[in-house]
Amino acid sequence: MKLYLVRHGITDWNSEKRIQGQVDIPLNETGRQLAKKTAEGLKDIPFDLCYSSPLIRARETAELIVGKRKIQIIKEPRIIEMAFGKYEGKCCSKEGWELPEEFHNFFDHPEQYRAPEGGENFVDVKRRTGEFLADICSHSLPEDSHVLIVTHGAALAGILCNIKGTLLADYWGTGVHKNCAVTEVLVQGGRLEILSENVVYYDGIADPWADQSK
Repeated sequence: MKLYLVRHGITDWNSEKRIQGQVDIPLNETGRQLAKKTAEGLKDIPFDLCYSSPLIRARETAELIVGKRKIQIIKEPRIIEMAFGKYEGKCCSKEGWELPEEFHNFFDHPEQYRAPEGGENFVDVKRRTGEFLADICSHSLPEDSHVLIVTHGAALAGILCNIKGTLLADYWGTGVHKNCAVTEVLVQGGRLEILSENVVYYDGIADPWADQSK
């Protein structure tokens, strides 16, 4: 079985470097175009099933990639974006910073990050995404199945942490994945192997988070 992990397309809040979390922000036109280009890049993949975060930016990305394929898109709450509580909507750009200084730990020292009221810590996100991943791998799907999974930056990093077996200190790995980037994972004999990571099917689009994390 192969899993195709995709981060959603760009939104206005991505471009403004606002903390989206679980606020239901739609794709903007650039985000839709990225999803369409990703759909073109994945047009030959015979997807059998799709799981999407219930948030609209992920669902719309999933719908655009699935296209005319007659497959089910399942809303999966365990791959929703990390909750940020009262930080949601705040700007975290260097120029427009609206957060406490300790929020720098979110990218720089995730093991030290402490969630605000109503938010989640990295351990919470890693746990729920790990449970989702374990369920996918235990399903009795045919070995040649292809599963599309559309999620968010922090949730996707949590899935990869579980696959790689990394500690919270290295939660971000090589950094926040680009919008609509694709990571391909082979599931075989109970083992998971990352075949490719953070691959995009477009060019000429500036990454809003390029200067964040590692």
